[in-house]
Amino acid sequence: MKLNKAISPILATVILIAVTLVIAIGVIGWIMGIWGTFGATETIQVFPDSSISSGTLTLHIKNTGTASAVIYKIEVVGLGTASISTVTGGTITASSEVIVSPGVEGTIIASVSNAVAGATYQVKIYTRAGNVYSATVQAK
Repeated sequence: MKLNKAISPILATVILIAVTLVIAIGVIGWIMGIWGTFGATETIQVFPDSSISSGTLTLHIKNTGTASAVIYKIEVVGLGTASISTVTGGTITASSEVIVSPGVEGTIIASVSNAVAGATYQVKIYTRAGNVYSATVQAK
């Protein structure tokens, strides 16, 4: 007579729970960015000294995130899209995108038209990561 030996149901349950926990910890770590670069984020901070003056939008910004921010569009609500002309603290690509590295503070200068002195405008900054950052800017 042949006897088959197997592990007990309790031991099998403990092994399954342990394997499930290890996989869950791995997935959570990957999603949260504990290991790997998938958790890197951009965060654009717009400083209050940003303004519009003589048809020029000056945005004083800082990337406080952990990934480079690629700004592809700046919109002034009511005035349309601002045309980016110069950047300090970042780089401007051939396709007029602004790349701001993590921890870098700088200035973006863009052209706008028909700004009324003394008015307050909402500025929206669009990034390739799909984020939209809003700031309120005073026209001087």
